[in-house]
Amino acid sequence: MAPNRPGRLRSFRGWILCVALLWLAAESQAAPARPMAEDPVLEQRVNLLAAELRCLVCQNQSLADSHADLAIDLKNQVREQLRAGRSEQQVVTYMTERYGDFVLYRPPVKATTLLLWGGPLLLLLLGAWLLWRTLGKAQQAPLASAELEPALVRQLDALLAQNADGTTADRARRP
Repeated sequence: MAPNRPGRLRSFRGWILCVALLWLAAESQAAPARPMAEDPVLEQRVNLLAAELRCLVCQNQSLADSHADLAIDLKNQVREQLRAGRSEQQVVTYMTERYGDFVLYRPPVKATTLLLWGGPLLLLLLGAWLLWRTLGKAQQAPLASAELEPALVRQLDALLAQNADGTTADRARRP
């Protein structure tokens, strides 16, 4: 039996076409390589400053750590301002004026950020107070039997005494 050569050839062409299409798709999705830093000192200053600024999209990452588009734009803005001759403090002031204290990883202590700095302590104190109050009330709770009326207490004692004998009110009534 001779193998079916035309069928195998079509299958082989199909595989080559699939591999070529996958390769082209991967090439189109690849990110362009970043150029090497022209000025390593400037890049170091940019990275140090970007570590002090918060990403406005991620909110829990610095500009240096974030890969969000806005973070990259802000980092490029920092780079351009430093390249233009501004100091780190001037760049931080510019970013704070534009985006508010939220852009700073360590916002200053002032009236508008007081809740941010004191909030965790307030929550801790509130939780401790609620725990102390709840435990104090549990210890001071009166016994349930002290609140019962004397007639009800006598009736319950009678039922308990009957159950201790092994007889109940229902069994005693039956012939």
